[in-house]
Amino acid sequence: MHPQITVVTIGVFDLDRAKQFYADGLGCPISADHGVFVSFDLGGGSLLGVYGRSALAAEAGVDPVGSGFSGVTFHYLVETRGAVDELLARAEAAGGTVTAPAQDAQWGGYFGYFADPDGNLWKVATSA
Repeated sequence: MHPQITVVTIGVFDLDRAKQFYADGLGCPISADHGVFVSFDLGGGSLLGVYGRSALAAEAGVDPVGSGFSGVTFHYLVETRGAVDELLARAEAAGGTVTAPAQDAQWGGYFGYFADPDGNLWKVATSA
């Protein structure tokens, strides 16, 4: 068996705020809304789930308290430099925070980071 990721679920402090950020702010289509869990279709067979942080921690059998860098970032690869700039601006307008402005990468691409309202980090990058 080879591990395969089809859904990434993140714990959030405010489910309604997360739903608004991802659906309305970033334009991710909702694939399921179960009240306590919402999933978004990210395309290519991938889903992003948001679940109340305390409930998700309880389900996993761990303590929900924690802050700072979690050691995980999500990457969104786009076609152009303009698309990087556009997505960072969209995330900020939706209530996210640009944590690293768009910049040229040492490897020849272009990237920037934003955090969603719960502090989950997203890298937006292009090789163009």
